[in-house]
Amino acid sequence: MNVCIVGSGAREHALALACARSSDVVVTPGNPGIEGRSPEGHRLRSSAAPPEEIEADLFVIGPEAPLVDGLADRLRALGALVFGPGAEGARLEGSKVHMKQLVAAAGVPTAGFAVFDAPQDAIAYLRRSGGPYVVKTDGLAAGKGVLVTDDLARAEEDAAAKLSGAAFGAAGRRVVIEEALVGREASLLAVCGGGQAVPLPIAQDYKRALDGDHGPNTGGMGAYSPVPFVTGSDLDEAMDRIVQPTLWELGRRGIDYRGVLYAGLMLGDDGPRLVEYNVRFGDPEAEAVLPRVGGDVAALLAAAAAGDVPDSVGAAAGAAVCVIAAAEGYPENPRRGDVIGGLEEAGAVEGVTVLHAGTRRDAEGVLRTDGGRVLAVTAVAATIDAARERAYAAVGKIEIEGVQYRTDIALPERVASAS
Repeated sequence: MNVCIVGSGAREHALALACARSSDVVVTPGNPGIEGRSPEGHRLRSSAAPPEEIEADLFVIGPEAPLVDGLADRLRALGALVFGPGAEGARLEGSKVHMKQLVAAAGVPTAGFAVFDAPQDAIAYLRRSGGPYVVKTDGLAAGKGVLVTDDLARAEEDAAAKLSGAAFGAAGRRVVIEEALVGREASLLAVCGGGQAVPLPIAQDYKRALDGDHGPNTGGMGAYSPVPFVTGSDLDEAMDRIVQPTLWELGRRGIDYRGVLYAGLMLGDDGPRLVEYNVRFGDPEAEAVLPRVGGDVAALLAAAAAGDVPDSVGAAAGAAVCVIAAAEGYPENPRRGDVIGGLEEAGAVEGVTVLHAGTRRDAEGVLRTDGGRVLAVTAVAATIDAARERAYAAVGKIEIEGVQYRTDIALPERVASAS
């Protein structure tokens, strides 16, 4: 099979490696790390051609923006087999207001919410509601449009900045203010098609920039899989009460969702509740989950794209830990253009794969930073502790001026009491 993956980050790099176990893969536009051959001998390459001009047996769309923009619909109109929801399905991520209203209609357990487009109304609601305060942009914000705080003044300032357009432009001119859920978070990625879904190995990610969950929200600073506190009954309940009712509601509205549905879960005393949906593989969750998916990943995605998902997906034994190496100034003002070194040494650590997230080669062929999250260093091993040790051993060999990364990804005490 020939597979075309759309995107340029570490998520797409991870998807390319997973699909290249059985298929030749081209990634558009790809990145400097996607080149050569997989261990199984299949070709990996990047292409500057738009996806509409690439011939492939299967298209897999990585980022949320082209999904919301309807790329899957356009490719399907050309007769392509596509893993990724059409524009109507992608509204689950494209609009948090739409998502909350749809899951409420489906009876999915989630946080209470209110919607505002005027700062004075949002501020009055915040003053009545009491903390913690959760303020979200309605539209896409690259994973950075959520504020969770106990500080009323900060919540008021954030809501006003979003609604004025100062924070996120048009994406923030409507906000959702939610009830703060209490519990432990986990990320559930479900492969969907034909009204059915099958879960992939569970993961947990780290959104805050700094150790101890301090600092601003980011697109994600690391992840690990499996998640020991998520039981089989938790997973079954999440599929039965959250994912499947959502697919039924989508179907009732005439939408056959074919792609991955990423449910951010909060596990509390009353069971799993939905925090929010994304309509693509999480990043960095994909980097920790995909190495643990057993069998033929390309065939799995192709089957879902054709509306036929299997009853179960095998998980490889062991564990995976991903640590993000970010540029100086991330997430507010990441510096670009710094030279990247040490990748060969990092990749030589047993069980480690270095995935490119934000890199480019200059005219002389020198690898440089070209984004906030620069590299995703993923390690696999028999246990979470062993995978974590390998990941950080590799991160320590990477040379980027001002590089920043969290040092507490998958710490044993955090895995045991993750929140």
